[in-house]
Amino acid sequence: MLELSGVSHVYSNGVRALDNVTLSIPKGMFGLLGPNGAGKSTLMRTVATLQTPTSGGITFGGIDILQDPEALRKRLGYLPQDFGVYPRVSAYDMLDHMAVLKGIGSKGARKDTVETLLNQVNLWDMRKKAIAGFSGGMRQRFGIAQALIGNPDLIIVDEPTAGLDPEERNRFLNLLAEIGENVVVILSTHIVEDVADLCPRMAVIVEGAIQLEGAPLDLIQKSQGTIWAKEIERGELEAYRKMYEVISTRLFAGRTIVHILSDTDPGDGFSSVDGGLEDVYFSTLASSRRVDPAAIAAA
Repeated sequence: MLELSGVSHVYSNGVRALDNVTLSIPKGMFGLLGPNGAGKSTLMRTVATLQTPTSGGITFGGIDILQDPEALRKRLGYLPQDFGVYPRVSAYDMLDHMAVLKGIGSKGARKDTVETLLNQVNLWDMRKKAIAGFSGGMRQRFGIAQALIGNPDLIIVDEPTAGLDPEERNRFLNLLAEIGENVVVILSTHIVEDVADLCPRMAVIVEGAIQLEGAPLDLIQKSQGTIWAKEIERGELEAYRKMYEVISTRLFAGRTIVHILSDTDPGDGFSSVDGGLEDVYFSTLASSRRVDPAAIAAA
């Protein structure tokens, strides 16, 4: 179990990147969902012991990771958003080198580790190829392979499917699903479908603060009766934004489908729809960004 208690981080320029984050993350896949700039990567770097929070505490399996970061690093696998490697080195040699850095000194043990991981991520046939020639999806699968060196108990993947084509995305998500059965895996992303497909538990982070937490199916169920849809002309959209709390829009056959948030039937031709996780997410973003009139009056 990964426990975060009141974790805040304020950069030297005064920007509050994390604001009193408290989470309990059990074994299995956990989705951390939020827009770009929400604080996801800051939180992941903090958990990975790459930076120390301004305040708060983090423990994992009895380890106080702020007091003993080395103990956590021995049990951690990390795939950051920007994963750099030596591009002209072969996948096999690069993974062997990283196994050395992870403390696997025995040549025989490294050989077993590297071969097992390359097969697990379906890169064995590409083992002699330089990483510079890998596609985006292949690089991400290699990134997972290096994160799995040493059989970590905690794995962090930060925006792993951004930029992948649908086939590579599915292959990568299936790999994550296999890994996430026996360890804690944190999937940090802005892609709603990734969380919906993989994660039995999730949280939404906006402007450094946790705005929503729970099981996706439960959160979707709670949203029933609050999401309404209507087909409108695109030129009407701005007027509807002024009249209703619009949470999302999409084009269909040249017309605009608008989704709004309302606890009661808004009339005006709107129909109740069974919201999905995307509606839950957009509703949370809308609520978190809603201007409080009392706060304006007090300002």
